Amino acid sequence: MTQFNVNRIGPEIKVGAFDISFTNASLFMIISSVAILLIFNLGSKKNSLLPNKIQLLAELSYTFVSKMISDTAGSKAKPYFAFIFSLFMFVLFCNMFGMIPYTFTVTSHIIVTFVLASFIFIGVTVIGFIKHGFGYLKLFVPSGVPAVLLPLIVVIEIISYLSRPVSLSVRLFANMMAGHTLLKILATFAWKMIAAGGIFYIIQLFPMIVIIAITGLELAIAFLQAYVWTTLTCLYLSDAINLH
Repeated sequence: MTQFNVNRIGPEIKVGAFDISFTNASLFMIISSVAILLIFNLGSKKNSLLPNKIQLLAELSYTFVSKMISDTAGSKAKPYFAFIFSLFMFVLFCNMFGMIPYTFTVTSHIIVTFVLASFIFIGVTVIGFIKHGFGYLKLFVPSGVPAVLLPLIVVIEIISYLSRPVSLSVRLFANMMAGHTLLKILATFAWKMIAAGGIFYIIQLFPMIVIIAITGLELAIAFLQAYVWTTLTCLYLSDAINLH
């Protein structure tokens, strides 16, 4: 499980009781951010009718997120496009960089995903109250509910609302950590067989084939989790804006 260790890079930096030292997690968050900026900077320099691969990637990403917002939150959510787009690309690149051997998977740590989810939760709640004032509390009182069931439904709605950052963060963290752990176990198993020699040279082909298949699956999951994360953010934003 050493692939999940957070290691300090450089000197220890403390502010009171808080350790804010630069770590491998910080490094790969910066690498992901720089890669995103670089790709979209290069992709927007030459807007030709026949786009190159980088421009095509940038345009497809823009169109994909724009359609996602329109389908889930509606046109009123367009002012928040920049934030949602940045969020999607950041989670996606952190996931993808984590698939490269000897790198660090930022999103496999609950503290990272929970902070991101909490920021989204607070932001959406603030937007809801700005848009509707105390009328935003109607979100916890579904229409058409019998009066006798209303107290129970309100409590359930409040618990469901407050659990959003937990469910959002755990979903991403658990998927990324579980997949990487499984790959590590299978890779170790195959390596032990190679070291044993003999007939195990042939037997180790099976776990190697499984590793290749699971790696492809993990790449798909890396994209899917970024998509799910962003879609849920759009749905939460839709509740805040449209008061569904």
